[in-house]
Amino acid sequence: MINNNLKFCREELEMTQKELGNIFGVSFKTVAGWENGHDTIPLSKLVKFCNLYKFSVDYVTGLSKNNKYVELDKLDRVKIGNKLKKIRESLGLTQEKIASECMISQATYSGYENGKFLITTLNLYTICYNHKLSMLSLIHI
Repeated sequence: MINNNLKFCREELEMTQKELGNIFGVSFKTVAGWENGHDTIPLSKLVKFCNLYKFSVDYVTGLSKNNKYVELDKLDRVKIGNKLKKIRESLGLTQEKIASECMISQATYSGYENGKFLITTLNLYTICYNHKLSMLSLIHI
């Protein structure tokens, strides 16, 4: 579960869950689920939120206590996958080990590294949290 600051950031903007939901085209209940940890905000929506309101992705996800905003480009699943592979290899870990940490199959994780799928926010957070990494460093191109 992501220890997120989404609610804090939204409230700092004096925005309601309904208003934020309207921006993302989702219901206020969906936003509530993201804020209370019952669901995870999709990575593309997290990046959009951070860019719109100048929040650091690491700050919103609770990976950092400092809001050092960096504008994020469009998410490139191939480039992100390449970074995931390099980081995994530098840590001396197998795909099976990372997949196990994320509670996903090795095939799914392989799909992330190969750029077949964009990694989910939760899996990216898990990797970053477990290995003291910045989410920004993995998704910023």
